[in-house]
Amino acid sequence: MKTFSALVVAAGLALSASGQTVSVSQETLMHVRTSFNLSVAASYAETAPLFGPEGERAWAGAHWDPQFIHPQPAHDEQGAVFTVKHGTNSAVWVTTIFDVEARHFQYVYFLQNLLVTTIDVRFKPIDARTTQVNVVYVRTALTPEGNERVAAMSETDKSAGRDWQEAIDKYLSSRKAQP
Repeated sequence: MKTFSALVVAAGLALSASGQTVSVSQETLMHVRTSFNLSVAASYAETAPLFGPEGERAWAGAHWDPQFIHPQPAHDEQGAVFTVKHGTNSAVWVTTIFDVEARHFQYVYFLQNLLVTTIDVRFKPIDARTTQVNVVYVRTALTPEGNERVAAMSETDKSAGRDWQEAIDKYLSSRKAQP
């Protein structure tokens, strides 16, 4: 959590340095946690790369198109910084943890003047051909306008597990069908 706190402070400083003010009204800002589990029909060695920003391209669809700022060329690693379109907004993402050995990945992204999201991904090999994946989203509104986005995105998060499961299963099936 120390890394996450540093990122939040850095984001606030960056906004202040850019001449933008960060103000929070007296209205309560939302902070919502949502989680889901997946069962991936693949070994951990095959599963883990599917949850990096670059590796996710294989199954996530055309809407997932991270534009890497660092590193170049694009590569899934701790400290990677990239942007992703979220509707009309562009989010800045940071890979805060990419620890393959510890089976733990974490991402933080910011939608300026709206929200901050932490996505925590943990893997548990069940056997040689099955990996359980636990995904936790924590969304925090930065402004009253962000409350609406947090509420809407948290609702979408509730079905994300099913959607991800279907997309990953389809991808893995297509790989097995190839000669």
